[in-house]
Amino acid sequence: MPAQRPEARTAALAALGIVYGDLGTSPLYTLQTVVEDAGGKVDAAAALGILSLIFWALIITISVKYCLFVMRADNHGEGGILALMSLLRPGAGRAAAILVAMGLFGAALIYGDGIITPAISVLSALEGVNVATDALKPYVMPCAVVILLALFAAQSIGTARIGRIFGPVMIAWFVVIGVIGLIAILRHPAVLAAVNPVHALGFLAQHGWGSFAVLGGVFLALTGGEAMYADMGHIGRNPIRLAWYCVVLPALLLSYAGQIAMLTADGSVPQGNPFFLIVPGWALYPVVALATVATIIASQAIITGAFSLTRQAVQLGWLPGLDIRQTSDREYGQIYVPFVNWTMMVLTLALTVGFASSARLAGAYGTAVSTTMLLTTVLLYAAMREVWGWSALVAIPVAGLFLVVDLAFFAANLLKIRDGGWIPLLLGLVLFLVMTTWRRGTDALQRRLSALTEKRSSFVARLKEGRIPRVPGTAVFLSRNPLPVPPLLVRHVNDLGALAESVVTLTVRFERVPRIADAERLKVEAVGEGIWNVTVRFGFVEIPNLPRALEAARGHGCEIDIEHAIYFGGHDEVVRSPRDRLLPGWRRVMFAFMYRNAVHTVDRFDLPRDRFLELGRQLEL
Repeated sequence: MPAQRPEARTAALAALGIVYGDLGTSPLYTLQTVVEDAGGKVDAAAALGILSLIFWALIITISVKYCLFVMRADNHGEGGILALMSLLRPGAGRAAAILVAMGLFGAALIYGDGIITPAISVLSALEGVNVATDALKPYVMPCAVVILLALFAAQSIGTARIGRIFGPVMIAWFVVIGVIGLIAILRHPAVLAAVNPVHALGFLAQHGWGSFAVLGGVFLALTGGEAMYADMGHIGRNPIRLAWYCVVLPALLLSYAGQIAMLTADGSVPQGNPFFLIVPGWALYPVVALATVATIIASQAIITGAFSLTRQAVQLGWLPGLDIRQTSDREYGQIYVPFVNWTMMVLTLALTVGFASSARLAGAYGTAVSTTMLLTTVLLYAAMREVWGWSALVAIPVAGLFLVVDLAFFAANLLKIRDGGWIPLLLGLVLFLVMTTWRRGTDALQRRLSALTEKRSSFVARLKEGRIPRVPGTAVFLSRNPLPVPPLLVRHVNDLGALAESVVTLTVRFERVPRIADAERLKVEAVGEGIWNVTVRFGFVEIPNLPRALEAARGHGCEIDIEHAIYFGGHDEVVRSPRDRLLPGWRRVMFAFMYRNAVHTVDRFDLPRDRFLELGRQLEL
């Protein structure tokens, strides 16, 4: 419909600024890394082979795998490897545990990508000045540190306002790199022969095992592919595809082909970054400035993606509660997670100072992303079979093609481990242990709490017999289990010997879908006279607001005075059990530390501080 076209164009413009920062700035460092991995010597035949590899990698992995297949595996419109894992709804058993582990480890590795992308992107942009003069070379790394420090410091104020210029800036970026590349191609049109896959296959056959080092550099052209899927909930599937096919892909191909044309112009490889070597001298500094802004936008997209991933992990129960602040009242994706922000800042700055150049940092880049892409393909195959109902005869050839490509890039990136590739892998492993420990700890906690509750019939009998005095007021007890009589309520009655006239036992559940319809959000059950058990359901991207949910519960027969209600929560201390230990020693210590430092319930659920009380207790695990 014509009325929908402006919206589609607007969303596609937003996709350029939010989704394609990483992919769009990869020409800054990809071919520079490839040439170095090839030993600094690239003849005309090898150059065509490299360009052919990049061309078909973008077509198979991004254009086909992600745009056509992976993005189809959406969880009610949301994307990302955690959303894909939740879409599969794995149950019990070894196969299910393996799928969950793949999803979690893939998600953890995205943080590794998140600390390297800002560093390598900003460094590569600023290094463009080295083409014009060596006088500014000592100032590249310090300037990158200042830019990155300012970028992370600005996260607390949100990016809703400046985000409006991201799309137009990225359009300018893609137009510039496309035009510059086209000019170089017109001078040496022979590079267009690289469209023939024979050149790619010939390069691999001629160089044998040595081609794996080059494949590691070629893979840098694909970094950012996971962002397309992860940001699908913000932008939508079709605008992301429209932006890719109409703007991003043509611009990237022109840029890479233009750089290869320059490399093969006189049969030798000039010194310097190929991207900036094809820029006309008069345009060098403006292009450096534009590249710097584009890399800042790319870094912003990675940081925002890490925040969104953190919120999903917290609300799906894989990370402890963290302070998550909404920085925009219009866009739910505009959030700020202080702990994640400052941790990423410290690690990113450490990498920037430690490696000091994009060429050296390229050795650490790619291992995390290639692993995540490989895991995504495995989960995609499971989605083909379980969600889409494809037969093995159809699913195996499709997923098999993607798997062969992913395995080749994964193996190539393993060669980078000694050069720094171990850094994102180590970070991913640590986060994987944190996630699994938190889930196992909360499950053990639930089992321990379940043993401390009282049967509903017994509690109601005590109420009817008058053994529990009722006092004026309204009390809301927050419970981790949707039990009519949770342990916190039992302890409150036993300690104080009385109970308010109006009582709500409230349980919050985060589901494996992004959003819950209002009609399905609440479940209200009358337990006894003046006592209700309320379960509130939220999607994993929603912002929980319990006072608002309780207001809605009044329409379901739960007549309580919300304005004067007192909220009760448990402040548990995890200690070592002398008998039946529900967690191994090291996991118990790690879980206890995270549990003790998790964000308070009053902050996470937007409760009034002056009417919130915590009851302390020790729980043996």
